Amino acid sequence: HVQLQACGGGLVQAGDSLRLSCALSGGTFSSHAVGWFRQAPGKEREFVAAIRRRGGMPTYADSVKGRFTISRDNAKSTLYLQMNSLKPEDTAVYYCTARFNDYILSSARDGSQWPYWGQGTQVTVSS
Repeated sequence: HVQLQACGGGLVQAGDSLRLSCALSGGTFSSHAVGWFRQAPGKEREFVAAIRRRGGMPTYADSVKGRFTISRDNAKSTLYLQMNSLKPEDTAVYYCTARFNDYILSSARDGSQWPYWGQGTQVTVSS
């Protein structure tokens, strides 16, 4: 049974950087595409970024492109999200997610296509 454990959230100021990590257990990490979603208070969950099993061709939400970088270390079974130039509108609970095999690009942003979810880590960006 695949489980995901995210960490690395915190309270930072606008313009700061933060790196989130997410460890996968109960499955073969390299067999899973992985990604990040976020949910701000009073808003729907939204896609942030995703990366395929071998790490190629990551995809990003327009709102984070150029500021966030998703990466993975298959040897450590860990997913990362490096967040730079953080803005107050990035404040949200961030969730890591996984699915067996790769995703079709058109479906990566659909949360229903991702069966495994971590517990979430809070990121708060003050202005």
